Amino acid sequence: MYTTRIEVNLLAPLLEVKNLKTHFKTEGGVVASVNGVSFTVSKGETLAIVGESGCGKSVTSLSIMGLVAPPGKVVGGEILLEGENLLGKSHKEMRKLRGNKLSMIFQEPMTSLNPVFTIGNQLGEVFRNHQNADKKQARAKSIAMLESVGIPRADKVVDYFPHQLSGGMRQRVMIAMALACNPALLIADEPTTALDVTIQAQILELLKGLSKDRDTGVVLITHDLGVVAEMADRVVVMYAGEVVEEADVFELFARPRHPYTKGLLGSLPKLDEQREELDSIYGSVPNPLNMPGGCAFHPRCPVATEHCKSNVPMLEPVAAGHWARCFYSKE
Repeated sequence: MYTTRIEVNLLAPLLEVKNLKTHFKTEGGVVASVNGVSFTVSKGETLAIVGESGCGKSVTSLSIMGLVAPPGKVVGGEILLEGENLLGKSHKEMRKLRGNKLSMIFQEPMTSLNPVFTIGNQLGEVFRNHQNADKKQARAKSIAMLESVGIPRADKVVDYFPHQLSGGMRQRVMIAMALACNPALLIADEPTTALDVTIQAQILELLKGLSKDRDTGVVLITHDLGVVAEMADRVVVMYAGEVVEEADVFELFARPRHPYTKGLLGSLPKLDEQREELDSIYGSVPNPLNMPGGCAFHPRCPVATEHCKSNVPMLEPVAAGHWARCFYSKE
């Protein structure tokens, strides 16, 4: 399995995000939600982006999709999909790419599906818009896609409305819509948050299988490290709009280097030990309009020194394929 991951990363990147900056203008000032984020994703690879709420991971995914709405704006960097810079595309060009070359699964399927249209109508629209399918062809393709994501009686479900399906079935419909045109890149933003544990496992297994079968690159946005361990090949840890650590999933879980990553992993219960209380990270995420000087994490960091309060650490290699943004990550 590890050999496969090395081979994946030797391929030319499917997606390259370079120094991405996405800011929001507010009455209180400019919020740098994404502040110089860089990473790559190869074909058939799953990259997990993790961090607390407000760290910038969802804004990163919306930036890639070209769906950042005013007052938000991508103000710097590059987003290269198969070598093409998406930030240079017009709205019309991005509409053609979305659902075709790149797709996204959102957190809550009930808010993403239109309640007044049938499943077949909404799924068929993908085939009509991107593959010029007629009504009959779109219906047949929709039924086939519903079957491919494990929905029973797909020929009946295609005529259902979203409220007639369970949360798990609605999420399968969203996956079917996202993969309908066999996109090169799939972004999954907390795809199992609203689902119970049993359905979560089914959805994750489904995503893993479809990604492998179709050689699709996946960006998985999540705060759940259990999902990361199950799904990811590599992991990017974000804090306050920046990447603070990146590594292979095995390396990250075995040898985390950034204090924030160590805190996240330390908060997880372990089967081989008994503790009355789990570890926690002191404090809370800083106000984006009043960021601390120096290292953004220093007010919460158990190893911070005076040096950390006035100097900004860079994201630097600490081992082969492993980077961390901390002055003391090599120690």
